[in-house]
Amino acid sequence: MVNYLSWWMMSRLTYIENPVSKLVINNETNQTHFDKEIVYNAIDYSHDILSKFIDFEVDVFRILGMRNLSAFIGEIFVVSLQKFSDGRFIKNPHQDGYPDLLSMHKEGMDLWDSLTNRLDEKSPFSPFVEGGLEVKATCGAVPTPKKCAKLGTKKPSIGDTRIGLLTGYDWKAHHRETNNLIGIVWDFIDRRPMITAIFYSSDLEEEDWGNIVKPKTGGGRTTSVSIITRSGIRKMYDGWLAVYNQEQYVSFFDKYNKSNIISSQKDSYKDL
Repeated sequence: MVNYLSWWMMSRLTYIENPVSKLVINNETNQTHFDKEIVYNAIDYSHDILSKFIDFEVDVFRILGMRNLSAFIGEIFVVSLQKFSDGRFIKNPHQDGYPDLLSMHKEGMDLWDSLTNRLDEKSPFSPFVEGGLEVKATCGAVPTPKKCAKLGTKKPSIGDTRIGLLTGYDWKAHHRETNNLIGIVWDFIDRRPMITAIFYSSDLEEEDWGNIVKPKTGGGRTTSVSIITRSGIRKMYDGWLAVYNQEQYVSFFDKYNKSNIISSQKDSYKDL
């Protein structure tokens, strides 16, 4: 059994950081800003929370499975960002609400106060008209087991580092109006889930999301979904915030987006 404190001390990652200090939230009625530093604090605290599952007698990560684990990491990041936002953001009270984090600028606070007796309703919070931040997480795509076998390897499973076989990444939403998106990419580092990159864009448009795919009768998917397009991924890449300072990760994101804006900032890094 790995000691939690020992693993936490060993698992601090060094990230290349974007030098931008303030981030924009674009809403239909206004434009507001927030401090990038709370994102970094949220990364650190998310790792702190995830590490607490190490000493459990059951493998929580394997029980969740890859898809649920991505959602789990996203939810942990949401509560972590709220914690360090000093009241700037409040978690959406409805599990199906949009966005995940409600913006508490003046108008947002006024609206929130007016909804005190409606916190159990969906309509005021989907959408919350004063906007906020949406958070999505992904571990990226890898080849099928058959293709992996042709490469002389096995498809990565729970606990296996994926970056060496990663072929792409995207984020999924329930509608094409999703904007002000924090996009997380995570991987297993020393068999533990860790955030390896984080991106942001407040300029996503409907065209940056694919057509809505509705669930098929008897199929595995239970909700409608839209997948971000390459144009949306590029906007997110242009708004990168932090990438794990390890060559495989830096080169993957740069190469996938046919650019070098991350590697060009290698002199700017932060331990988290």
